[in-house]
Amino acid sequence: MQNQQAQPERKKKVLSLIQPTAVPTVGNYLGALKNWKQMSEDYDCVYGVADLHALTVRPDPALLRRQSLETFALLLAIGLDPDQSVICVQSRIHTHAEMAWVLNCYAQFGEAARMTQFKDKSKTNADNINVGLFTYPVLMAADILLYQADYVPIGDDQKQHLELCRDIAERFNSLYGKTFTLPEAFIGKVGARVMSLQDPTKKMSKSDPNPRASVSILDEPDAIVRKFKSAVTDSEARVKFAPGKDGINNLMSIYAGCTGLSYEAIEAEFEGKGYGDFKAAVAEAVVEELRPVREKFNELLEDKAYLADCIDKGTETALRISKRTMDKVKRKIGLIRL
Repeated sequence: MQNQQAQPERKKKVLSLIQPTAVPTVGNYLGALKNWKQMSEDYDCVYGVADLHALTVRPDPALLRRQSLETFALLLAIGLDPDQSVICVQSRIHTHAEMAWVLNCYAQFGEAARMTQFKDKSKTNADNINVGLFTYPVLMAADILLYQADYVPIGDDQKQHLELCRDIAERFNSLYGKTFTLPEAFIGKVGARVMSLQDPTKKMSKSDPNPRASVSILDEPDAIVRKFKSAVTDSEARVKFAPGKDGINNLMSIYAGCTGLSYEAIEAEFEGKGYGDFKAAVAEAVVEELRPVREKFNELLEDKAYLADCIDKGTETALRISKRTMDKVKRKIGLIRL
């Protein structure tokens, strides 16, 4: 009797969405986006533009449409392949909103009220503390559970949200039997943690009001050079990674993320050289790292028909996958299915 050929092992599923509220920074790129291409080789990935999440701040409609299309184009520009991964726009897939309502009925008010991000945003947006802001983590849970994701790449500020997602999934599973995969935080290659160029004790943010504090993925080379020239360092003028040298440590982290060099190799390369030389080298490394992304992005924006085809393809695939979960949930909770 012939031995049956072993079936290939199922790839684990990863889901990650990005809000279209502003162009990502070099920090977002080195910390996460740069690794997404490799993740798509190793895992079964769903990537998307989280435009429904962006509605909590009531964005200008025309701006939201433009930024959503640009964010989708950016996902392709960093090297994601629509033939290899699911790349979609959240609002085009009606199951996200459907599942969010169902999960709202299985999330406890006290659980949602404990989310520190809601508390923080309520303080900074006191004139617009809307229900969507409160239930934001439940929509995030719907995004994840619809695709039966095994892993979700998250930052420290999203750990609570993933725990809430797991709590909701466990509650539903205990009531109706195994329905949802319990997702875990993605622990993969650690990207660079990039801090503000003007206050290196704070994480670089695309919403920083100081334009010199962050570098956008789409910044022109001249702008990148100017920002790094004005980056905060210290008075020692020695390129060495050490406690208390937040500014130079940050620049070394960025340089390492772009070149792949270790801190020891960077220290050796710039032995005897000042911060001016080092800042110029970091700027050049960032310019070259981002150049192909910016060029591909500009090329894609010129081909709206191709972008529309890719969005339609992602919508069709995402709907097919997510409807399997949605239909299962509807059956289990007693909704009529014809």
